[in-house]
Amino acid sequence: MSNTHPRGPSALAWTAAVGWAVLPLFTCGLTTPFTIGFAAYWLRSVWLVLATAAYTVCVGSFLIAVMAYPEFDDIPEPMSTLISVALMACWLGGVIHSGILVPAMARARHGRPVHPHPVHHAGPGYPHTDLHQRTTSPSTHLRPGEPEWIGHYRVLRSLGRGGQGAVYLAMAPNGVQVAVKVLHDLVDETARMRFAREVDAARRVATFSTARLLDVSITGRHAYIVSEYVDGPSLEQLVRRHGPRDEDSLTRLALSTAGALAAIHKAGIVHRDFKPSNVLIGHDGPRVIDFGIARALDQVTMTSGKMVGTPPYMSPEQLTGEQVGPASDVFSWAVTMMFAATGRPPFGEDSVPAVFNRVLTVHPDLSPLPPGLRGIAGSCLRKSPLDRPSASDVMLAIVH
Repeated sequence: MSNTHPRGPSALAWTAAVGWAVLPLFTCGLTTPFTIGFAAYWLRSVWLVLATAAYTVCVGSFLIAVMAYPEFDDIPEPMSTLISVALMACWLGGVIHSGILVPAMARARHGRPVHPHPVHHAGPGYPHTDLHQRTTSPSTHLRPGEPEWIGHYRVLRSLGRGGQGAVYLAMAPNGVQVAVKVLHDLVDETARMRFAREVDAARRVATFSTARLLDVSITGRHAYIVSEYVDGPSLEQLVRRHGPRDEDSLTRLALSTAGALAAIHKAGIVHRDFKPSNVLIGHDGPRVIDFGIARALDQVTMTSGKMVGTPPYMSPEQLTGEQVGPASDVFSWAVTMMFAATGRPPFGEDSVPAVFNRVLTVHPDLSPLPPGLRGIAGSCLRKSPLDRPSASDVMLAIVH
């Protein structure tokens, strides 16, 4: 896998980093806790937080002892020796530690101000790839105009884009590959705070069969969300390339995704956009992604005239404007299982009005599903949400 490397830090970034590093030298180590503490915040490092605490204890001990006695010579032994050693540790340790961190600080300084350009439909510089069709396996290099850094995350490749924003494969400061989704619709403070609350709830979802949410930012030019990178195709890509799934594969897929929805619902979240492209097939099994985003975008998309959801996989209540709850995800789950069994959505994917009409009125043929899944899927596809089982009930029904 080849990576696209960002430009090196500027001379100004190096100058600022060096200036930061020499502060402990010229202050006899008294500013070491502040310089290392700033580095801990800047680089998001737990180890630097622990180092800051150690330096703070050393400097604090020295200052308390000095203020407690009129003269330094009045400090009794071995306290005098101990606090002298503590100060020297802060002085020399701070200078050496800061010097080692100069390259990392320069690169972080270079990366923080760089934000992605606005994402528009068919905008210049972005690959014309529909997020609905994407796979998590990177397929294109960065193009002119694409961001090289998003916050602390170094962008490696574009994974795709869609109506909500653009998705990138990126490298976290600790060297782990992550997926970063930049959302271009969250432009006002109210929408961003609502998004942050929803994502905070989504981070409490049990991680089996879901891609973990790792980080979120609502500051800066664009809000973004960072999740675990699943190295594998989406269910949509898998079916389109290799055809419908066999009976055993369908049963495993149904069980794992129903379990994922049960965990999501237990955390008080409704996915609202469950579909084949939001199920990734990793080496350890299916993973559900993009939960906890749609609700935060509801108000934004209504005012901008856009739609939250994908028509062939939307529930009747989503189309009629009724309250959307966990039962909506159960409906979308059954539609997704039908896609996996046949290679096409059961309500079609032609014109939007025709699809909407079928979702509201048609009961699809479930014979392509394995016998053990037909009755379960049929109950999930009932038009009234009150008549559908919960995701937990679906999971138990599959097992039994």
